[in-house]
Amino acid sequence: MILTGAQILAEVEVGRIHIDDFDAERLEPNSYGFRLAADILTYEKGVIDCYELPEAVHTVMSPDGMVLEPGRLYLGSTMEAMGSPHHAATLYACRSASTLGIWIQYSAPLGHSGAVFPWTLEIKVAHPVRVYPGMIIGKLAFWAMQGSAINYDGKYTGSSSAVASRFSLDIRRPQ
Repeated sequence: MILTGAQILAEVEVGRIHIDDFDAERLEPNSYGFRLAADILTYEKGVIDCYELPEAVHTVMSPDGMVLEPGRLYLGSTMEAMGSPHHAATLYACRSASTLGIWIQYSAPLGHSGAVFPWTLEIKVAHPVRVYPGMIIGKLAFWAMQGSAINYDGKYTGSSSAVASRFSLDIRRPQ
């Protein structure tokens, strides 16, 4: 079952949900509004090989923002480290960002229990749009789990900002 905003607040207060720089003003009926961090990663290589770690170019947005262009993938992150060893979480764009043609998550919206770090955002846009560090860009919902929790201990553990794909660490090139 999804947690209400009031229950998210109660869980934060007792330490069962972790949100760095928590601000009760960003609580919503069933989620918490998070902000876009200044760090942006892009892949510049024409072809990315899944068997190799991709090379990513790191850009830090100025307070004046950055224009994102269609046809590119941008990896951003949340300003907040968020998560819980007691709940699973799912990440969504906020409606206001979506209706500007900004998509922040394509295929990895699930946060496993125990995963507490800034979330990497998979950002694409429908047309050129300027984004700014610190703008509210999405929301995180928390879910009660059934059964014994198994905390996340994967290859993205310890992340502190946007992280390029580590897919190549999971696969082996055929012989």
